[in-house]
This record gives sequence, structure tokens and C-alpha cells, in this order.
Amino acid sequence: MSSVADKAIGALSAIPFHDLIGGPLNACIQAQSQAAMSTVSFIQSVGLTTTVDDKGNEKYDAVYVHFSFIQAGKKLNISVPLLTIVPIPYIAISTIDIAFKATVTGVDTTSDTSSESYEKSTNEEKKSGKLGWFKASSSKMTTSISSKRDSKSTQESSYSIESTIDVNVHAGQDSMPAGMAKVLELLNSAVSTSSPDGELTVSDTNLKITDKTVLLTASYKNPKGLLEPEKIVISPEPQAKNVNKTAGIMEYTISQANTYKISVTDKDNGSDVGTVEVVVKK
Repeated sequence: MSSVADKAIGALSAIPFHDLIGGPLNACIQAQSQAAMSTVSFIQSVGLTTTVDDKGNEKYDAVYVHFSFIQAGKKLNISVPLLTIVPIPYIAISTIDIAFKATVTGVDTTSDTSSESYEKSTNEEKKSGKLGWFKASSSKMTTSISSKRDSKSTQESSYSIESTIDVNVHAGQDSMPAGMAKVLELLNSAVSTSSPDGELTVSDTNLKITDKTVLLTASYKNPKGLLEPEKIVISPEPQAKNVNKTAGIMEYTISQANTYKISVTDKDNGSDVGTVEVVVKK
């Protein structure tokens, strides 16, 4: 009985558990990797545009949706990052259930047969005759010995091997990664409204020169809500000007009293902000 158990255990140990259990796990890992790449592909193809600079480096810009609406009787443009208004797929595997069952059954037969035989025979013949007054006689004797022994033993045991495996995978929309949540938070704060004609603002329309010069600043927001100070035009040209890209403004250093006309050249966006006059006195 112990030999049957040993054979059953040996047969059970031959089952490739590492493949039966590791195979589904590896498949789930690959599926999770493909889901992550699908998310990356979605963000790049839907929410970003790719440009190449002069050095051949790729740059990514968020895709914005621009549309108009009316607020307080005024028509305004709104610019919204596309990634903030579409669901981003974050499919993730939450649990993996692997149920494994192995059954051992079968037939094992052992047979032992032995045979032994022994046989011996003897024939003897004795003769006699008459010599003189004696009478002759004869006799015959036969001896036979036979021995045979048979033995047979048979042992039979049954076992077999059967294995089944059930894999249940549960997946769903996962929570947004912390990094992407921060990006979307920044993009949400970037939602802005603007005038469909653009907006031109100056620091002041009446200035006085003190200590030989005075600083005039101006900013321009195009109809899409983007600050473009480099498109501001001033006439006559002051002594010095500087584009402050960090603040999104144009800085003018004025040393002469005059009436300066400030306007915008932005034909690409169809801007029509008019002209702002700034009077500078000494």
C-alpha cells in the first residue's frame, strides 16, 4: 500500500505547478502592462500635440478646446485642456483568484510466477538360465519419480492523475495616479476666459516722468487666452523695451513726454482690440 502512495505522490510531484500557477500570473502582468501602455497612448494621441524644435527634440503641448459662451450679457471665449473633460482609461487588475485541483487515480499491476519440476526413471532387467539341473529365470523392474511445483503471485493497485485550474481575474477603472492627478489639477487651474476680440491692458494711461524715466507696462491676451506681449506695438518707439516672458508683459522705459499709442498686431487670431493712448508728462 505504501508503494502505491509513493507512486501517487511521485506522479503528483511531476505536475508542473510553476506553469499552472505562474502562467496565469504572467499573463495578468502582461495584460496590466498593455493596459498601462494604452493609457499612455491615449494621453499622447488625444491630449497632447507633438512638435520638434530646431535641435530635434520633441516637445509636447496640451490640446485645448476653445469655445464661446455668454456671461453677464458679454460674449466670452473659454479655453479648457482636453484632458480635463474626457475620461482617461486607467484599467487595472485588482484581484487574481487561482483555484487548482489535482486527482491521482490509475492502475499498477505486479505479477510474480515461478515453476519447478523434477523427474527420474530407472529400468532394471535380470536374467537366469538352466545349467545342469538348474532352471533359468528372468525379472524386470521399473522405477519412476516425478515432482512438479508451480507458484504464482499477483499484486494490483490503481491510480491516475488529473489536474484542473480555474483562474478568475477582476479588473476595473483604477484610481488616478498621484502624478496625473497633480497634472490635471494644474490644467484645471489653467482654464481661463477671454474676450473673443482679445484683451489689451496697460499699467496706466497717465504717467509722469520722475528721475528722468518712467516705466510703462502692457499685456495682451489673444482670443484663445494666451499671453503674447511680443505682438504689442507702440508708437512712437520709446527709449528701451523688454519682453518679460515670465510675467507675460511688455516693459517700456520712457524718458520723453509724449502721447503714446499702443495697439496689437495679431492677424492670425483675428484680434481687434483697438488702440490705447497713454499720456506721459514731465
